[in-house]
Amino acid sequence: MATEEEDPRTHSLPPYPQMILAAVAASGDKDGTSMSAISEYVESSYEGQLPPSHASQLAAHLARMTEAGELLLVGSGYFRPGPEAPPPVKRRRGRPPKPKPKLPDPAGPADSAPRRRGRPPKPVDPLAPAKIPRPRGRPPKRAADGPDPGQPGLTKRPRGRPPKVRQQFTEVGFV
Repeated sequence: MATEEEDPRTHSLPPYPQMILAAVAASGDKDGTSMSAISEYVESSYEGQLPPSHASQLAAHLARMTEAGELLLVGSGYFRPGPEAPPPVKRRRGRPPKPKPKLPDPAGPADSAPRRRGRPPKPVDPLAPAKIPRPRGRPPKRAADGPDPGQPGLTKRPRGRPPKVRQQFTEVGFV
């Protein structure tokens, strides 16, 4: 078994955020420092001391530092933000909200209200006859004449398919 004193990686390797910030500061590119350039700088500075999972750890730390606002990602280059840089906007879960419509300016036309949802209503014709209001829903069944003409009632249809109607044959005489 190897102890901590025998493993050279445990003592001389600084934390990843510190190595990343040193690589960005040493690069000084105006377009930012790419992930591959940061990786090359760290590999050349700490040769033989990096763990086998260096690439995945570097990517995870870059993503965390970008989300926390320690680094800015512009295009494919990482920058160190200045003191006047605003903090990053935290995204919420789910779909982002729709942008709100602009309010009409007070100097503009008064009847330019924002459009409502759905189909626009039909224009009202002042010369059209008035509509007779009807109750909502399906109209009730009309009472049909029952078996007796004096007693109105509902007649039910029998269940199933109605029987076939057979045509009656008529005698045809030969002339």
